[in-house]
Amino acid sequence: MIFLISMFVTNNSGEHSAVTHIGILSDTHITNPSPWFVKQAQSAFQSCSVILHAGDLTDRSILDIFTDKTVYAVHGNMCEASSYHALPTDRVIEIDGYSIGLCHGAGARHNIEDRMLDLFPTVDCIVYGHTHIAVNHSIGKTLFVNPGAFASTGRHGAPGSYAILTTGSDGLHATLHQL
Repeated sequence: MIFLISMFVTNNSGEHSAVTHIGILSDTHITNPSPWFVKQAQSAFQSCSVILHAGDLTDRSILDIFTDKTVYAVHGNMCEASSYHALPTDRVIEIDGYSIGLCHGAGARHNIEDRMLDLFPTVDCIVYGHTHIAVNHSIGKTLFVNPGAFASTGRHGAPGSYAILTTGSDGLHATLHQL
């Protein structure tokens, strides 16, 4: 179920002709890929060729279910030591000519996007997690996407959520979805 309309940013260079569907999740907070997680992730990301995990995956083994996809991940503040040491804190990924900053985030949620913009001042899109609050909007020319918490760890039993980011010649488009 889509629960927020699509937001996008455009790039006027005309260099972007490929279309890629990118699945985005964060804050899974699980130590192994349970049958529930496998089923939900396969359904949510079946049309995606790339997966971005914005941290707090807890254990890297949950990424193993995405064997047919290119996966980029960062660690979060709740990751086990093996994930913390194996995954970077942040990274910039280039997909179809668009730059995407990926970081879990930390600290207070009221100014997390300011801190993300300080970390990634020139990217086209910033993907982050940590707050468990799904976000899809632009500040200036930068698209901000937080997929929320995939594993329904939100307040008051909020459903899990994720995002799909699509590249194209007309820009980056993101949609938020509930499980």
